[in-house]
Amino acid sequence: MKVYVAGVDMQPFTKPGQQRPYREMGADAIRGALKDAAIDAKLVQQAYAGYIYGSTGCGQHVVYDVLQTGIPVFNVNNACCSGSTAIMLARQAILSGQVDCALAVGFEEMQRGSLPVLWQDREGVSQRINDLLDDLEAESAPNAVRWFGSAGAQYLNKYDADPGLFSKIAVKTRNHASANPNAIFRTPLSEEEVLAAPKVYGDYLTRLMCCPPSCGAAAAVLVSDRFARRHGVSQPVEIVSQTMATDTESSWEDPLHAVGCEMVRSAAERVFEDAAIGPDDVDVIELHDCFTPNEAISYEALGLCPPGGATQLVADGDNTYGGKWVVNPSGGLMSKGHPIGATGLAQCAELVWQLRGQAGTRNVPAARVGLQHNIGLVAGVVMTLYRNDKA
Repeated sequence: MKVYVAGVDMQPFTKPGQQRPYREMGADAIRGALKDAAIDAKLVQQAYAGYIYGSTGCGQHVVYDVLQTGIPVFNVNNACCSGSTAIMLARQAILSGQVDCALAVGFEEMQRGSLPVLWQDREGVSQRINDLLDDLEAESAPNAVRWFGSAGAQYLNKYDADPGLFSKIAVKTRNHASANPNAIFRTPLSEEEVLAAPKVYGDYLTRLMCCPPSCGAAAAVLVSDRFARRHGVSQPVEIVSQTMATDTESSWEDPLHAVGCEMVRSAAERVFEDAAIGPDDVDVIELHDCFTPNEAISYEALGLCPPGGATQLVADGDNTYGGKWVVNPSGGLMSKGHPIGATGLAQCAELVWQLRGQAGTRNVPAARVGLQHNIGLVAGVVMTLYRNDKA
């Protein structure tokens, strides 16, 4: 059985304080995805809702504004890969034969500044990483900044790389975002501006190398091949392969492992093997660039370059238009925004638009295969390969 994305929608992301309520954003994303798929809401048989900043039942609260047909609604909290986890669960429900049409929706209302610690009276999931960094006497900082800042510092030291690598990625990403009306930040940046921004970790990581907290919603309708034929779905994009990986004992060896380089490598190898294609067959990538160091680290883990090869890949322009791959044509998390529950669904929407040829001036020419990389700490990584055989 094949599973297709029949319809997608993304509500433009906003800065905290400028958003509509999550209920409205999420419901509008569902309506948009159903309209894009050209199917009636009553045909949806299950729904999966990704979010982390909300009480139990927020998924029902959003879905009920569009359909109240008694279907199962599952609430998914899996850190920053909550949205892609919702997609994966919807796909598995279809592959199992339980349903032919499933909905995945993600939404978030966030606050300004660093991610808050929600529970002060118990040990948090960040403890494993922070214990490692404490043992290494790493600089103190808010959790995510400390984790990815330490990993970026290790990468620079390990490969004798220049911090300009990370600023070049930020410049590339913002240039891509300038063509995306859904991105929060669309004004181009210079490398000098990125490096001169206030430092948030060590002597290299600046504010313009970090993604902003954001608010927004996105949704996708997934269907079986038989449903697509029966209901005349006209623009389906196939999910040809998908996998999730979580941490192993090696994750706590050093900062690079702690931010997921090995589990990303493992998941990438499996998703490519399952699809019987390789990285060179991919045209466009939506990559989880919560910090620009993570984009550089992920190039290697995804098999786009050899160990330590990110500097050369960027210098050769192989992460942008005219190169081997176009990475984050949407502007990525860095420029489009990162409302955690919605991020994986927004990545899906961008890749579907790219493969349909509907991404406007940012469309990757003749794009046929898209790769999605969505990571969450401490949760896992979801890797998804999309293909449009009609492209």
